[in-house]
Amino acid sequence: MTKIKLCGLTRPEDIAAANTLEPDFVGFVFAPKSRRYVTGEQARTLRKQLSPTIQAVGVFVDEEPERVAALLEAGIIDLAQLHGREDEGYLERLRALTKKSIIQAFQIKNQKDLERAQASSADYILLDSGAGTGTTFDWGLLTSVRRPYLLAGGLGPDNVAQAIGFLHPWGVDVSSGIETGGVKDFHKMAAFVAAVRKEEKV
Repeated sequence: MTKIKLCGLTRPEDIAAANTLEPDFVGFVFAPKSRRYVTGEQARTLRKQLSPTIQAVGVFVDEEPERVAALLEAGIIDLAQLHGREDEGYLERLRALTKKSIIQAFQIKNQKDLERAQASSADYILLDSGAGTGTTFDWGLLTSVRRPYLLAGGLGPDNVAQAIGFLHPWGVDVSSGIETGGVKDFHKMAAFVAAVRKEEKV
């Protein structure tokens, strides 16, 4: 079954929607430059409202590994997703601080980017068109990927079934595609989850 991650949740009503829809993961963005940024305390409050069956992912951009590990070890998040220039040395430093799983994100523009992603020692990789650009990229580049990955970038209720049918990714990640006016939209969230689950039954 394709894993579903609803990312960039910031409000109690976003959590309530997730609890109703039961995705596999939700994402809290800890990158200060993001309009979806939440503080550690805000994430702690939201996490307390989240169903225990849903895992929380913290999204970071070049954050100090000590802070990432602290949020993981405190149980505020279950996995860390790295979206910056983190390299293998960074992963080693983070692994020395925590045993929790790591997702490393890669912007895929060419075959070289794909080779870098596949060589990552992270537990999971996420393949994206950019850092939260909300646009798709050439999915044809991914047909040769040899390891499970999360697909992100420009996904929404209208195209996620097509993406799954073509690529069969391990999981799909969405943020702007389930928003209206910059905030999460329950109807779009529900439509996205329904499209993924309907495609699985085909």
